[in-house]
Amino acid sequence: MSFRRRQVREKVLQALYAYELSREPVEMIIENILCSLKKEQEVFELAKGLLLKVLDAREELDTLIKSRVANWEFGRLAVIDKIVLRMCICELLYFEDIPPKVSINEAIEIARRFSTEKSDKFVNGVLDSILVDLKAAGRLKKSGRGLLETPTRKKNTK
Repeated sequence: MSFRRRQVREKVLQALYAYELSREPVEMIIENILCSLKKEQEVFELAKGLLLKVLDAREELDTLIKSRVANWEFGRLAVIDKIVLRMCICELLYFEDIPPKVSINEAIEIARRFSTEKSDKFVNGVLDSILVDLKAAGRLKKSGRGLLETPTRKKNTK
């Protein structure tokens, strides 16, 4: 895949942002924003798949986010932060071939680049706690080499 996944994620972020603000039909947003990815069908399908899955699972994703931002009014969160969180949680839950660390690191970098000064730390904290919750609930379905973390021994803290 010559088009880097970060660029795909950034395009999906742009598309979700456009959708969030305009509520234009998703097909039109795909055509207008993701069209530059059509040169490589596999890349275009990845972007389209992530975009549509985030929109499809939005209620579930927002519920997970709200469970971890109890001290903030959800509607007042930065729009970009909400979108980045949705995208990453969607990858954690529904994209089995992407390691959790990769999804979270990418989300932090994208938040750092496109959102507020403190967004990277905010996104990191929220995603770390959601990852713990998903693992504890047995909801992470990752497969393949390097996708499952090997269990670490707990240090004896006395």
